[in-house]
Amino acid sequence: MFHDPRADLTGLPFEPFVPHMKTIEEETVMLPPSHTAEYRALVHEQVEKRRTFAIISHPDAGKTTLTEKLLLYGGAIRSAGSVKARKTDKHATSDWMEIEKQRGISVTSSAMQFEFDGYHINILDTPGHQDFSEDTYRVLVAADAAVMLIDAAKGVEAQTIKLFKVCRMRSIPIFTFVNKMDRAAKDPFALMQELEDVLGIRSCPINWPIGVDGDFQGVCHLDTREVELYTGGDHGKTMVEKSVIPLDDPALEKALASGYRERLRDEMDLLEAGEAFDLEAVRSGRLTPMFFGSAVTNFGVEPFLERFLQYTPPPLPRQSDQGIIGPEEPFFSGFVFKIQANMNPAHRDRLAFMRIVSGAFEKGMEVWHSGTDKPVALKQPQQFMADEREAGEEAYAGDIIGLFDPGIYQLGDTLSTGPKLHYENIPVFAP
Repeated sequence: MFHDPRADLTGLPFEPFVPHMKTIEEETVMLPPSHTAEYRALVHEQVEKRRTFAIISHPDAGKTTLTEKLLLYGGAIRSAGSVKARKTDKHATSDWMEIEKQRGISVTSSAMQFEFDGYHINILDTPGHQDFSEDTYRVLVAADAAVMLIDAAKGVEAQTIKLFKVCRMRSIPIFTFVNKMDRAAKDPFALMQELEDVLGIRSCPINWPIGVDGDFQGVCHLDTREVELYTGGDHGKTMVEKSVIPLDDPALEKALASGYRERLRDEMDLLEAGEAFDLEAVRSGRLTPMFFGSAVTNFGVEPFLERFLQYTPPPLPRQSDQGIIGPEEPFFSGFVFKIQANMNPAHRDRLAFMRIVSGAFEKGMEVWHSGTDKPVALKQPQQFMADEREAGEEAYAGDIIGLFDPGIYQLGDTLSTGPKLHYENIPVFAP
């Protein structure tokens, strides 16, 4: 039975993150031979659980905060430290290199993994600042979906437009999270129109905000016709308290003031005449589901995560010079999309970040490397939880792993135990 790690969070003290490499007990993990039914069944089961996505936004829209709150709800961290909370030295988990800690921005596009509700999730934390946008473009090649974060008061901004275009070129699903609803916001209908006018994508709200003038009360879930109201909270450090009331339940009269109820019902009538939810259109990148919330207070984060995981696809096939390669092919393959130095202050190291495209990976396996046209052994793979690294014993299509780089890897290199194939080149766009 799946254990929900969120049940263990309440009341636990904050444990500051100190850069280190975590060692785990060595295990001998033997995968079944790749030609067997057991291998195919194992890969299929694991691939179906994988979700790999990037969060894109303009600087200061709250991307790092949302990343951290997803980790909080996934049980990967115990307490959240806002990026801005300098006095307590609780730097956000994904803003973890020195330049980021000083400036409060995401620079290094780290990869983070956690489990939630039976899913194995890989988040690619992309840089939001202009100086680092080329790196962001490359990271988007490794993602199967994107969460587009919009500042509720500012709407669609310049950097968001650039990153959206990259996602659109790949036809990956794009999910919109309208953030900072705890402050005065633009009219939600105006934001929907802005997405269509500026980005050319139709939107379909999955929930709807109650209170948009700095008086955010909660959201109404349009799929279940339930109102989720938020109370209390400790500035977003732990999971928020909430009450869920059906829209037609008389109890809503006591829980929500009449002005909010009347406006909500009027807006619900307007929404029913709008765009219908279409999962196929979402997965092909033609329709963006729209969610409202406040990452800094945790309002709306959990319902967003739950629905996002239901709607977003498992790992997608990739184009190679030998045709399309699906995630359940009977061989391991992947490509390098990022190379990063000095991830561990105690050592001079260089890591190549690899997106696994097909099959299963196990520690120590020998693979063909396109850059040298020679076999290499992958002896010390790493998996990531922000600045914590764990030795990776096994991984599957959709996962991101780090390979110690002695200087042989380059962006776009392919690794494979099957045919000697090459994946699409990593794009280098003018920022």
